[in-house]
Amino acid sequence: MQYSIGVEYGLHCLVYLIDIPPNDTIGIKELSAFQGVSETYLSKIFSKLTKAGIVSSVPGVKGGYKLAKSPAEISFWDVIEAVEGASPIFQCKNIKNNSYLCRDEDYAACALASPCVINLVMLEAEDSMRNILRNKSLTWLNEELDRVLTPQSRKDTREYFANSNNV
Repeated sequence: MQYSIGVEYGLHCLVYLIDIPPNDTIGIKELSAFQGVSETYLSKIFSKLTKAGIVSSVPGVKGGYKLAKSPAEISFWDVIEAVEGASPIFQCKNIKNNSYLCRDEDYAACALASPCVINLVMLEAEDSMRNILRNKSLTWLNEELDRVLTPQSRKDTREYFANSNNV
């Protein structure tokens, strides 16, 4: 299992939107330059984040993106689901129903009537992972970054986005 790098870019960029004044936005040009990724690629991610209601897009010359709700209300899972979609990671094909033993009608009827235990375990594991990711918000991430990064790097990042002449 692997999430695309789009999830990582999305989470990083959303953190930058936390500290901007309420009526300000950050453009894709600035975000992509800071992250070192193409504007086209980041635009696709932000289109998904907009559709999911995580960010709002402000059109025009001074336009860009801002958070559509409080950072405390945006979970890691919200971002993952927006970027990757909601499909389960494990896709059970019920191969248990194709075994040699299922040639017998009575056995096949029993196999068809019982759930796939492997699928049940995988769904339970996915549910646990989703719950952990739902409990990690952008607010939590921002606080963790304050804890693990140097104050100077946090200050420099905020100043980069506060200054509109970076790109």
